[in-house]
Amino acid sequence: MSWVVRLVVALPALAALAGLLTRGRRVVAAGIAVAASAVVTVLAFVEWVAPTRSADIATIGRLPLGDLSVPLHLLSDQLSGLTAFVVALVVLAIQVFTTWYLHDDPRYSRFAATVSLFAAGMLLVVQSSDLVLTLVGWEVMGWCSWLLIGHDSERAAARRAAYKAFLVTRVADIGMVVGIVSLSVRARSTDLVAVLTAPGNHTLLTVGLVGVAIGVAGKSGLVPFHDWLPDAMEGPTPASALIHAATMVAAGTYVIARLFPLYAGHDGARTLLAVLTAVTMVYAALLALAQTDLKRMLAYSTLSQVAIMLSALAAAPAEIGPDPGVGHLIAHAFFKALLFLGAGWLSVLAGATALVALRGRLRPTGALRWAMGIGLASLAGVPPLVGFFSKDTVVGAAIDGATSGGGLRAWLVVLALFVTVVLTAAYCTRAWLLLDTPVTATGIAPQTGPAIVAEEDLALVTSADSADDAEVERVHAHGHPTITLSAALVVSVLAALTVVGVLLLLSLPGAVHLGLVSALLSVLLVVGAAYAVWSLSDRGRVDVAERIPAGVRDPAVRGFGADTAYVAFGRAVTALARLVVALDRDVVDAYPRATAVVARAAGRAGERGHRAVPSLSVLGLLVGAVVVAILGVTAWR
Repeated sequence: MSWVVRLVVALPALAALAGLLTRGRRVVAAGIAVAASAVVTVLAFVEWVAPTRSADIATIGRLPLGDLSVPLHLLSDQLSGLTAFVVALVVLAIQVFTTWYLHDDPRYSRFAATVSLFAAGMLLVVQSSDLVLTLVGWEVMGWCSWLLIGHDSERAAARRAAYKAFLVTRVADIGMVVGIVSLSVRARSTDLVAVLTAPGNHTLLTVGLVGVAIGVAGKSGLVPFHDWLPDAMEGPTPASALIHAATMVAAGTYVIARLFPLYAGHDGARTLLAVLTAVTMVYAALLALAQTDLKRMLAYSTLSQVAIMLSALAAAPAEIGPDPGVGHLIAHAFFKALLFLGAGWLSVLAGATALVALRGRLRPTGALRWAMGIGLASLAGVPPLVGFFSKDTVVGAAIDGATSGGGLRAWLVVLALFVTVVLTAAYCTRAWLLLDTPVTATGIAPQTGPAIVAEEDLALVTSADSADDAEVERVHAHGHPTITLSAALVVSVLAALTVVGVLLLLSLPGAVHLGLVSALLSVLLVVGAAYAVWSLSDRGRVDVAERIPAGVRDPAVRGFGADTAYVAFGRAVTALARLVVALDRDVVDAYPRATAVVARAAGRAGERGHRAVPSLSVLGLLVGAVVVAILGVTAWR
């Protein structure tokens, strides 16, 4: 089994290297990326179903760091096996879909290689039993996200989004590094088991858990680090699916799940996590309801859903464990990958991602229509789809935490979860009505087949600020490609997994556990929210977001100025840095420079007072000294 786990991590990295060496040969690069992903998926499946439940696996040996033990081991157990299998399966789906989606992209080879390296980073985090390896995988994902988001680097918007994601997550990663160092120093080891069982030193434990929570907040897009994620939609749709579905933004949930025994015993760190997740899930769901672009709506949805995953870890009782959060991670991987890839398929047909351009485009698409419907229904929590089971398991775990001594922290999470259930159902219903209801109120006939956006709609698309402008340019320059069997198969498989994915969750003891009352209440809230949106939208004829006052909706579409706040913060940091430089140069260094100036001035003054010609008195003094010396020596004799 040890070699299987090593290959799960190493093969994607080797595929990335091989992909870069293809020198742009598209067919070879595609073959390497897809084949390696398929093999990794099979290996991860073997690890998951293997009878061995837990194994500690050596890699390159220990690092010689004195008293600090750094074993660099990998871990194989039920949790890592299932998570690795889901990650590998989603990556395989994305690699296959990308061969169609980027069919005419001259930099496809680099994109596919970066996806493989990204997968290697995530799988290293999943299989790691050492905090150093966890940090390495964590940072590899951060670097790859910069490359993927900025793939269309000729566009200023893509470059800005990539740098924004990189800088925001790097700032939060300061907390991650400090947290990992604190936990390692406390345990005198980076081994996960040693960290979990180390006694004493509450201060280091607090710094460690809070630091890791801050790092997770950055990668997962929790408030106030949230605004980089919607802007990341400037990357190609497969990159969005990769980052949002089963890798980067969900990695924090897995890391905290591994450290759950420590968090379960620390009220301060859990309270911080509960506040961040409660605010994020409600705030992001509200913003999703107002968005004018499908991809940005899905991005805000991801923020809200990741907060739901983490809220389970903030509120669930210690005896329930981290399984509810991990279960929602797995369910979210299936339906969010389905929605993003389905949105990519639809955007190619329509030539845009703006909802105004996608209005009614879903109805004539057959299988895509049903796949998107399943994805949105699962996101909304409609039974019996996987999203219903995973989300209501989280709700049940939070209620158990609140009723078993979790205090205000757990009740805050419970309240936020029920509000988010309503808002999620509302924006999913709105999206379905917009995508599936042709515009007939103004006399426009329903669409009878896929078509590129008409010229008269282009102004609307531009005004709506399509999240993937590169796709608009791609379609209008080359025309939309024929949907290949492989792309359609990927979407269909993800739709099937969204329906039956609960069977995978059953392998985790606490990943599916519904409370009858909470589940019934959730269903009633979903139905009520969907009916309210249907009624307010006049059965889909009007966008329900138009009912929101323009003074609220327009700022909401722009994220209520979070980007402006980021810019202001960056300028403040830059101004502070300049002030520090000025103080260092003009105040701190002034004293040593002053002594040099004084010495230099004194030397110049002495030089000016001296004529450089010996005087007669000096010559007389020297001659007299010599004569006295001679006479003294002679007399002594």
